[in-house]
Amino acid sequence: MECIGKGKAHRPYEFGVKLSVATTLSHAKGGQFVTHVKALPGNPYDGHTLETVIPEMEALIGNIIERLVLDKGYRGHNAPPDYKFRVFISGQKRRVTPKIKREMRRRSAIEPVIGHLKSEHRMGRNYLWHRQGDATNAVLAAAGYNFRRLIRWLELLLHQILVLLSLRLHLAPS
Repeated sequence: MECIGKGKAHRPYEFGVKLSVATTLSHAKGGQFVTHVKALPGNPYDGHTLETVIPEMEALIGNIIERLVLDKGYRGHNAPPDYKFRVFISGQKRRVTPKIKREMRRRSAIEPVIGHLKSEHRMGRNYLWHRQGDATNAVLAAAGYNFRRLIRWLELLLHQILVLLSLRLHLAPS
C-alpha cells in the first residue's frame, strides 16, 4: 500500500498512487474524452513523469503532440529534449501567444474529468490488488468514462435520426 502526502488539513495523507490523466485540448462534440491514463507508483514528482508519459501518449494516439498545457506542478519539467518548447505551464508569461492563452484557459477542463472519474467510475478507491491492480483500475475507469461519453453521443444521434424520420412521415403525402 502506498501513501501520498496531499497537504490538505482534513486529509493530510491518502492511500493510493499518483495518476496521469490526459485529455484533448479542444472540446470534442461528444465531450471531453480521456486520451491517456497511467498509474505512477512510488509518488514521483509531477515534472519527472513527462519523460515516460509523453512517448506513451504519442504511441497511443498515433500522432505527434503539438503542445502540452500543464499545471504548475510540472515546473522544471523533465520532458524529452525535443519537447522543451512545447510545454506550457499555467501562469507562464514568456512565449505565450493569444491562441496559447486561450488553450491555457481550457486546462481547467481536466478537473471535472478527474472528478467524474473519481466519483462515477470507481477511481476514488481501488479494490484491485498491487501495482498491476492500480494500473488496471485506472485504465478501466478511463475506458468506462469514454464509453459513457460515446453512448451519450450515440443516444443524441439516434434521437436526431428519429426526429428526422418522424418529420418525413408527417410531411409525406398520403
